[in-house]
Amino acid sequence: MKYAVVYSVGALSYGGIELLFRGRTHWTMLLAGGLCLVLIYIFDSKMHQSLWKTCIMGGAVITTVEFVAGIIVNMLLGWNVWSYSSMSYNLYGQICPLFTLFWVGLTLPAVLLCRLMDRTLFSNSKRSENFAGNKGGGDGK
Repeated sequence: MKYAVVYSVGALSYGGIELLFRGRTHWTMLLAGGLCLVLIYIFDSKMHQSLWKTCIMGGAVITTVEFVAGIIVNMLLGWNVWSYSSMSYNLYGQICPLFTLFWVGLTLPAVLLCRLMDRTLFSNSKRSENFAGNKGGGDGK
């Protein structure tokens, strides 16, 4: 249930970001956004890295999801949802370094959102206790 909530928040958030900045989105981007937030959530909760390392990993995760999605929806299915063909150093028009940097930056609010969801929605989880500084509490957990 927790991952379904994280997925939904990621899908709606990314769709909203695209509408805000591009004025349009595509349903496949909601799928990709949900997957990205779940992967970032899992990485952040399991790896316990510093925030800057998590942001770099998040940028790599988002870029990888974007590349795979681009190969499927843009190249194989021909839907032409986006193209970075005009950007420097793009890879098949599906990803580029500039947007990877944007994704690294976008990971910061994504991680903070994941941690907020943990504290508010999933407060019974062990991860919430770790981020609250209780490290397992005194109740034998």
